Amino acid sequence: SSPLMIITQKITTLACQLHDGIGRQAEELTAEQNRLAVKTRPSLLEYLSYLLNFMSIIAGPCSNYKDYIAFIEGRHVHMKLLEVNWKQKGYDRLPDPSPTGAVMYKLCITLVSLILFLTLTKNFPMAYIIDTEFLDKTPFWSRLGYLYVVTQAAKPKYYFAWTLADAVNNAAGYGFSGVDERGTFHWDLLSNLNIWKIETATSFKMYIENWNIQTAAWLKRVCYDRAPWYPTALTFVLSALWHGIYPGYYFTFLTGILITLAARAIRNNYRHHFLSSVPLKAAYDVVTWAVTQLAVCYTVAPFVMLAVEPTIKFYRSMYFHMHILSILVLLLLPTRPEAHYRRKPQKEAMQNSVKSK
Repeated sequence: SSPLMIITQKITTLACQLHDGIGRQAEELTAEQNRLAVKTRPSLLEYLSYLLNFMSIIAGPCSNYKDYIAFIEGRHVHMKLLEVNWKQKGYDRLPDPSPTGAVMYKLCITLVSLILFLTLTKNFPMAYIIDTEFLDKTPFWSRLGYLYVVTQAAKPKYYFAWTLADAVNNAAGYGFSGVDERGTFHWDLLSNLNIWKIETATSFKMYIENWNIQTAAWLKRVCYDRAPWYPTALTFVLSALWHGIYPGYYFTFLTGILITLAARAIRNNYRHHFLSSVPLKAAYDVVTWAVTQLAVCYTVAPFVMLAVEPTIKFYRSMYFHMHILSILVLLLLPTRPEAHYRRKPQKEAMQNSVKSK
């Protein structure tokens, strides 16, 4: 199903960007939509090349049409280099960045991920958390700890596939994202995850933003930024539909809506109280890291188990605690309302901003 999922992303990405470029006025677009808008219909060859190119047909990642065409036409790296004033840095001509270092680094990550997958996943199967004997003999807190372990053991296969896909694109010369302030070349335009930020995430939002990055960007561009109301809920529902028909996907993403909204409410109401001193901020980070990691484990377990019966059995063993806590938070804490109206055109928003000033 992976090639079909990637093709779905590409078709809808191009459709939205063509709509922005041909069917809407520039004043109606956000800055990002304006930058990515496609103003000329692609030829059949360009369209099929974008959809079916060998670099991303199996495992992605999905990229923007304009970036892909710039790569095919040989402008991809050059365009990024022109964003930097090289004369100020002492260069008399544009440098020629090589992807070799990035590719070798990512291949090392894939090797480590493959070894971890072949060893950890067999020793810590997700199915064990709903084993009747395990549930009868193991106290709640131990089960919660084991849930974290088995979720960690399930991650390396995703790390392997996405990092390898990224390396394949880089090896072909695609994926250059620019130069930082220190003059370091970066090849992460198509990167699908940031392992360090995933494992150290202190909020549900931070975790999601660094896991399957290109899919999160796709969901934002085709759904979240365009939804007239309840963008968070609609984006999670779209993600569930995109993944397929297994019930576990819907348990995961519907639970994700609750936890995302609850985490946002807690952060907005309490985080500022912990920024006054370093020890308070450190304590806040430790607590939010632990809660975030356990909340993610609780949310994604059905995604791995897929079926209804094991999912219900799992949530019963966990006493539905995250669902209950999230609902209580949303009922008791003031929440910032989401946009229930269609976003104002960019030009109108700018005029209103000028008037207010």
